[in-house]
Amino acid sequence: MHTFIWQGIDEPRMEIAYVESLDDAHGTQIGLAYELRWQLTGSTLTVDIGDGPIHHHLDGADYFDLQHSAFFNSLPVLTDGLLPPGSAPRDYTMRFVAVPTLTATLTPQRYVPRTASTVTFISGTYEADMDFDLDGYVTLYHEYLRRLHP
Repeated sequence: MHTFIWQGIDEPRMEIAYVESLDDAHGTQIGLAYELRWQLTGSTLTVDIGDGPIHHHLDGADYFDLQHSAFFNSLPVLTDGLLPPGSAPRDYTMRFVAVPTLTATLTPQRYVPRTASTVTFISGTYEADMDFDLDGYVTLYHEYLRRLHP
């Protein structure tokens, strides 16, 4: 199992993720006004902020994108090998889960490889660079999140 810890740059926020595999992971996010527990099991993402678990399913989406979670931003990069030089940009349909409302919507997103360790993330008019380690996990989501461990 791998354990990762990310910290918010733009506001106080932390996440710890325990990763058994890319479709078997769980974690906790803590923000100023919420504590969220999540569990990814295959094509189901279960989220809970204390009001009881809510189960989301991929239902036609490529991946989940849990707001404020760098682990979920790592999934397309890890699965589709977006870091090797010359990798082509990829378009995805994500099941985006908003935090803390826990509502889910289908959202188009684009991942554009820039270097052997940087990918630009685009969703609507939002665009940001993310840096990855050699294994494909986010180390820095510019101006948003940074990894503290390992």
